[in-house]
Amino acid sequence: MTEPGDVQLLGRERERERLRAFLDEMRHAGASLIVSGEPGIGKSALVAHALRRAEAEGILVLQASGVEYEADVSFSCLNQALLPVLDQLDELTPALAEALRVALGFGTGAVPERLMVCNAALSLLRRVAQDRPVLIALDDMQWADRASAAVLTFIARRLKGIPIGFLAAVRTEAGEYVEHCDLPALVVEPLDQTASAELMDSRFPSLRPRLRQRLLAEAQGNPLAILELPSATFTTASPSPTGVVPLTARLQALFESRIGVLPDATRQVLLVAVLDGTGDLRVLERACRGAMAAGSLDAAERVQLITVDDATARLAFRHPLIRSALVEASTHTERRQAHELLADALPHDVERRAWHLAEAAIGPDATVAQLLHDAARDMLSRGDSVGAVSALTRAAELSVDGSDRSRRLAEAAYIGAEINGDLQAAQNLLADARRIEPDLSTSLLAACAAVFVMLNEDGHVTTAHRLLVGAIENGSHGYSASDGPLVEAMHTLLLLCWFGGRPELWEPFYRALNRMEPAPPDVLAYASKAFPDPVRTAVSSLPDAPAIYASLATEPDPTRVMRIGTAAVYVDRLADCRERSWVTVRQGRDGGPTRRYIGALKHLCLDAYLSGRWDEQDALADEALDVCAANGFPFFSWYFWFHKGLVAAVRGQHDIASEWAGKTLGWAAARGVHSAEVFAHHVEVLSALGQGDLERAYEHATAVSPPGVLASHVPHATWVMYDLVELATRLGRAADARAHVQVMRETDVGAISPRMLMLQRGAAALVAPDDEAIELFRMALSTPSSESWPFERARIELAYGERLRRMRLVVDAREPLLSALDVFQRLGAHPWVTRTRTELRATGHQAPRAPKDATGQLTAQELEIAKLAAGGLSNKEIGAKLFLSHRTVGSHLYKTFPKLGITSRAALRDALATLDSEHELH
Repeated sequence: MTEPGDVQLLGRERERERLRAFLDEMRHAGASLIVSGEPGIGKSALVAHALRRAEAEGILVLQASGVEYEADVSFSCLNQALLPVLDQLDELTPALAEALRVALGFGTGAVPERLMVCNAALSLLRRVAQDRPVLIALDDMQWADRASAAVLTFIARRLKGIPIGFLAAVRTEAGEYVEHCDLPALVVEPLDQTASAELMDSRFPSLRPRLRQRLLAEAQGNPLAILELPSATFTTASPSPTGVVPLTARLQALFESRIGVLPDATRQVLLVAVLDGTGDLRVLERACRGAMAAGSLDAAERVQLITVDDATARLAFRHPLIRSALVEASTHTERRQAHELLADALPHDVERRAWHLAEAAIGPDATVAQLLHDAARDMLSRGDSVGAVSALTRAAELSVDGSDRSRRLAEAAYIGAEINGDLQAAQNLLADARRIEPDLSTSLLAACAAVFVMLNEDGHVTTAHRLLVGAIENGSHGYSASDGPLVEAMHTLLLLCWFGGRPELWEPFYRALNRMEPAPPDVLAYASKAFPDPVRTAVSSLPDAPAIYASLATEPDPTRVMRIGTAAVYVDRLADCRERSWVTVRQGRDGGPTRRYIGALKHLCLDAYLSGRWDEQDALADEALDVCAANGFPFFSWYFWFHKGLVAAVRGQHDIASEWAGKTLGWAAARGVHSAEVFAHHVEVLSALGQGDLERAYEHATAVSPPGVLASHVPHATWVMYDLVELATRLGRAADARAHVQVMRETDVGAISPRMLMLQRGAAALVAPDDEAIELFRMALSTPSSESWPFERARIELAYGERLRRMRLVVDAREPLLSALDVFQRLGAHPWVTRTRTELRATGHQAPRAPKDATGQLTAQELEIAKLAAGGLSNKEIGAKLFLSHRTVGSHLYKTFPKLGITSRAALRDALATLDSEHELH
């Protein structure tokens, strides 16, 4: 545990244990220890920790600290250390006492020999140590005067058998200056990722995730940097292509002390290297011309500020903050000149040259602004949305014309809001754009940015829709398909229309889409057929699908990836997007664009539900809710409330399911988000169906789409159509059931995907006469890839078994029922497990008896943990309840599964239910 006041010692268990051992050793037999490490690594904090512990244990602590401006004052550090015990000088021989007095400035006479001073100091300490152990502590030893350093290291080598300790802290790069090569050493390494994050969170718990990630990367485990960097002021996570962050005065002083000793030529070349950002020595050669040939990097190598790899011709700074110190120590003129040199050295690298020209510019420059604007679009196409915002913001600053400046700020605001998820920055950029040009009503990107800000501030979908439609219809784009802002606005409008979920909202979308010349871009065209109203238009999108999904493998742009994923939802192509969605999620976890991160989590949750990976779905929904909350995106939380409710519903946790559904319905009604209401009805359908409340389930199913209708522009109706037919059939509403099957046939939903075909055939079997039903059930279950959707396939198997049993084909009924039971148990779909078992009993099937003493296989703790896990608690929640670590809980569950004959926690509840029964089925 970290002791009070030792926040900076988080992650330093190894070092603290070494210091404890050192104190024990010195108290009994004498010991020396040199604590070394880079500046800010926590050496002083560790020494201070050791001194507090030593004083608490009754050790006399004699402290000294090297000070840079006293480095030439002989014996100044020795004076600090011995001052508290000089009253015992008279205990020494007169010669030794006099030598020490003169050396420390308390006496007059000839300067004593160094050896005499060393022996005198050692003798004094021996005398003091007769009363109690003594610890001499020297911090910042690299700045100790040479005379003191020589005496103290002399003493440090001669402590064997004496209760005296010598503890010193020294910077790693000062090793040649300090004579401690043969003394025991404790090298303090940078903190690992976990400890670094914990330290930053202890002081700055509210940092935005992307900023937090970037600062941790810059700090590289340096505790002082971790604690200081968040206090430095900067406005964006990527202020310039160099990637340097500003430093606090303390950090600047720390690192500037290391570069201040360098020759001017070396510092100039290093500044160019920092502003270049690549470390390419060939670029430095071209930019600095003859300076490199003069060996100006040698001095920086000698003091370990940089490393040079001759094989790759690359220069690397040993710590990122050295780069920041170099920039902050430079003048404005020096930075401009360095950027000009780099721009000249990069004639063929359009993007980097544009950046350097922009940084070198003194005032507005239309040519450079356009170069930077073009570079921003290139950055965006390869997924660097943060860099694109920075480039556009700088391009706006350099714009000569006010309308150009406003347009670029609006575009930066849109990217910031729609991709990066930085809504506050987007609002600020929009406000700046409006100050320049108050009427932004026809600016498509300003309207898009305003839409995302509005939605996340509890605005109404209809209002946002009206704003964006007005901007599109009054814009000067001429409906050109090559107009970037128009394409972005159309994708945004597509989502707005879907959120609203009313057919009339789609009319202006289609009107604009049909006017685009020569034709809408491929993903927009595909999404417009596959996503809004798949029942009526998805089949026409099928010829375009192979090329669209094939492009995912090499697609670098996360925006395009997300839009393809959106188009895939209702045509059952999410599995094709799975791998690339995971890439986006991993990028998001590492600080990538927030909106793309959330979008990928949406698609992975849906895919996990359909493919029966419900534990994964539940965990991803939790992750997404955390991301939405931490990044100011409350609007998208409803989507993951749906997934939490869906998992709870199918697993029989009905109170939880209803809570999530009710929360969604209340939230959506106030904001006009009809699609969210549809999703909530879906949760209620499955929950009520699982409880056997067929009337309530039917009420929710028909709220999505009435019987005999697959509602226009309610694509989720295809996900509830089988439920409606099953419920109508079981309630005796045969006409409603037949009407719904008929509309499925008429619209040929089965042509959309194999899953839709399986559901259409399964629904048709439910209403068919016995002689036709058998063949329809078999056709449904033989649909290609039907195993890819295990829950829905198992439900059809259950219905097939039920029909066979009612036809008195009880032996034939057992096979589909047992197959369905196996899937339901594996998924943890408890209501369907119970229903299937009931059917199996009715066929006369008997399962092997469970032993009466089965609970004896589990220890009391294993049984308790198993019950809590079966109740839906996570390992962490169980650990908190039982005062165990989550790893211990996981270990117990790992042992429990084979004892119960199961392979996952999803099957725990059923396995526990069978322990006390002799006749329950597996």
